[in-house]
Amino acid sequence: MSCLRPYQPLDTLKPVADDIWIVDGPVISFGFGFLKGPFSTRMTIVRLAGGRLFVHSPTPLPASLEAEVRALGEVAFLVAPNRIHYWWLADWQAAFPSAEAHVAPRVLEQAKGRIAGPVRELGAAPAPWSGEIDAVAVAGAYMTEFVFFHRASKTAIVTDLIENFELGRVDCRWLRLLLRLAGIADPHGTTPPDLRQTFRRNRQAVKAAVEKIVAWAPERVILAHGRWYAEHGTAELRRALGWIL
Repeated sequence: MSCLRPYQPLDTLKPVADDIWIVDGPVISFGFGFLKGPFSTRMTIVRLAGGRLFVHSPTPLPASLEAEVRALGEVAFLVAPNRIHYWWLADWQAAFPSAEAHVAPRVLEQAKGRIAGPVRELGAAPAPWSGEIDAVAVAGAYMTEFVFFHRASKTAIVTDLIENFELGRVDCRWLRLLLRLAGIADPHGTTPPDLRQTFRRNRQAVKAAVEKIVAWAPERVILAHGRWYAEHGTAELRRALGWIL
């Protein structure tokens, strides 16, 4: 049994604002060697003009969720925002073969053939959703993460740049201690220290990218891991990313 309790109900659409939803997925184990820990997962879906759907960091796709998604509109874009958020993209490709896959740098290297068909690298060309969703690349030594902003709902979408685990959902003392030490426990979530070090190697460019993200002035910030910020989004970004500003 995992030390971390997920955000039930899983694998179902949960409205955030007009034309934007989250889907909470399972708890997964992630890390290297014996340094592995549990992570909650979360996908974001945005409905664009004409009913096209932008699917960010896909989670598992059971039949019930597939039916819900098909009722929303046409799955047009599948997005892997950094090199460690790609695992279920292939399942969505199989279910929605006409959808375009857009991946961050090094995703294909990391996926080792798991992602099929043609893909487009984020940032290599103007994005087909650029009129409705803005994007900023935060480039570190280990990975580049793309952070998105849905203009209409004033919602920022973050993956690993900020993590915010609720200790009330953690059933193991060792994990609660680790989250506190790492500084990624709610309500004070921030960039995990290991990623922070890789971003610091490119400090000036990362600072400029974060300044652009803050300048969006989002009302809310969706996170992939832990409690997301349903209000005071800009203030939460300034606090969580203050280490680089």
